[in-house]
Amino acid sequence: MNRLLVAAVAALSLGLAACDNKDEKAAADATTITIGVAGPITGSEAVFGEQFVHGAKKAVADINAAGGVLGKKLVLEIGDDACDPKQAVSVANDMASKGAVFVAGHYCSGSSIPASDVYAESNIIQITPASTNPDFTERGLANTFRVCGRDDAQGPTAAEYVVAHFGGKRIAVVDDKSTYGQGLANEFAKALNGAGVEEVLHESISAGEKDYSPLISKLKQAQADVLYFGGYKTEGGLIVRQMREQGLSTILIGGDALVTDEYWSITGAAGEGTLMTFGPDPRLNPANEKLVGEFRADNYEPEAYTLYTYAAIQAWAAAVTKTGTTDAATVEAALKSDHFDTVLGSIGFDAKGDMDAPGYVFYEWKDGKYAYVE
Repeated sequence: MNRLLVAAVAALSLGLAACDNKDEKAAADATTITIGVAGPITGSEAVFGEQFVHGAKKAVADINAAGGVLGKKLVLEIGDDACDPKQAVSVANDMASKGAVFVAGHYCSGSSIPASDVYAESNIIQITPASTNPDFTERGLANTFRVCGRDDAQGPTAAEYVVAHFGGKRIAVVDDKSTYGQGLANEFAKALNGAGVEEVLHESISAGEKDYSPLISKLKQAQADVLYFGGYKTEGGLIVRQMREQGLSTILIGGDALVTDEYWSITGAAGEGTLMTFGPDPRLNPANEKLVGEFRADNYEPEAYTLYTYAAIQAWAAAVTKTGTTDAATVEAALKSDHFDTVLGSIGFDAKGDMDAPGYVFYEWKDGKYAYVE
C-alpha cells in the first residue's frame, strides 16, 4: 500500500511539474519570440561563426532596446554546425525544438542546404548571410533567403576581371571539393571559357591538408600566372605561402571566404596582392558610422559577415512588424514583395529568396589589410 501511495504521489508531482513547465512556456511565448543564429562556432571557419554571433547579438540587443518585435523581446539561440552538414541538420532540429521562428544562418553552403530542409518542414524562415551556392535558393523552398550574392554572379565577376586585367596570362583553376568551393570554381571556369579563355590547369585539393607541394609542382609545370581558388581561407592562405616559399609568384584570386584578417595571419607578407570578390563593405557606409563605432567600442571589428548577419535579422524583424505576425508563410510573402531598410541599404528579395542589392566588387590584400580595388 505504501508503495502504491508513493507511486501515486510521484506521478502527481510529475504531472504538476509538466503543467508548470507548460505554463512557463506559455508565459514566455506571450512575451518573447525565439530566433536563432547558426554557423561554425568551432572548427576551421570559426572566425566567421564569431562574426555571425557578434552581428546577431548586437541586432537583437538593438531591436529589444527599441521595444522588440510586436511588443515582444527577441531571445537568441546559438547553434554550432562547425560547417559540417550532419551537424547542421542537428542544429536545425534543435532550433525547431526550441520554438525558433527564424534563423540567421548558416555559413557554409554545404551546411545551409541540408539545414534548410529541416527549417522548411518546421515552418522556420532561414536567411543566410553568407551561403552563395545557387542551389540554396534554386530548390523551390519558400523559406530560404540570402543577404549575400550567388556564385553564378561571383564567379563570372571574377572571370570578367581576369579577362580584362590578365589578358594573355595563363590561368589555373583549383577548388577544395566543398559545395561552396567547387561551385564557385566551376562558375568561374564556365564564364572564363565563355570569354574564349581556357585554363591551363583545373585541379581539386583536399581541405585540411597542410602540404600543397604536389599542387605547386603542377602550377610550375603549367607556368600559371594566375590561380583562381574556390575554397576557404586556411587552404588558400597555405597555398599562397607555400607558393612564395617555393619561388612561385602566381597571383591568387579567390572569393568571399578570404575576407577575414585571419587570411593574413596565415599568409603574412606572402598574401600581398591577393585579390578577392565580396559585396560592398557596409562599414564604409556613412549611415552605419554610429553602429560600427559601437562595435569598436566593445573591442570588436565588424568585418565581413558581421553586418550581413545584422541585416538578415533586421529584414526579418521588419517584415514581421509590417505583417503583424511571425507566421512563416505571411512573412515570406512580405519579404518577397517589399523592401526593407537595413545596414546593407534598402534590400528586397526575388521569388527565389535572392537579394536584389548590389553585386560583387574586388578587393586586394595590401600591408595586412584588404581594400577596394579602384
